[in-house]
Amino acid sequence: MPGYQIKVQTLAIDGAADLQIRSLLDNDQFADPTGVAEALGISSAQWPLFGQVWPSGLHLAAAMAVRPQVDGERILEIGCGLALASLVCHRRGSEVTASDIHPLAGAFLLENLRLNELAPMRYCHGDWSEDAIAVSGGAPRVQGRFDLIIGSDVLYERDDGGALAAFIERHALPGCEVWIVDPNRSNRAAFTRRLAALGFEAHETPLTGPGYRGRLMRFVRLAPG
Repeated sequence: MPGYQIKVQTLAIDGAADLQIRSLLDNDQFADPTGVAEALGISSAQWPLFGQVWPSGLHLAAAMAVRPQVDGERILEIGCGLALASLVCHRRGSEVTASDIHPLAGAFLLENLRLNELAPMRYCHGDWSEDAIAVSGGAPRVQGRFDLIIGSDVLYERDDGGALAAFIERHALPGCEVWIVDPNRSNRAAFTRRLAALGFEAHETPLTGPGYRGRLMRFVRLAPG
């Protein structure tokens, strides 16, 4: 690919069939010839992060592989990166929308759908800021409300204004679950408090693996009545 290098790897997902995934070759890749990523606030150091396979993403995909399906449930993955969890949900037949701020995430998703012989899946530009600029690489902004919102390692930056919790609230149905896999980041406590203020009850399950320590954070809000 012009400007950056890629690789294709086979990923084993606990509880699901293997996935063929196109990803960036390494963390040294960067290409932003038109300045789209820069306009979105994505630095050169942050640019390649969307295109890597991260342990938290594998854990979220594994959790989605065994989670009971609910008829008619609408799922949104936030900060999807390579969208492993979305691909697992999609292959199971769930109605899922993947979203990310990175201008190339949608193109990588399209190719990974092809590699796994999967039907098209909805992808949206997912900038958590309410007044985000409209630079999205042509993808529509996230619209509507969802029954389940999922994400992995999305608490890596301080969020003093609570943009992520506010984004979740804008797109969560009155009765909603939020599943976040987090590698024990320090920002999770503030995020948990913000969701509690929105009526979500928190439940946590420790996660371990080779060189990995984290938790599945499950937030549940019951519909009124």
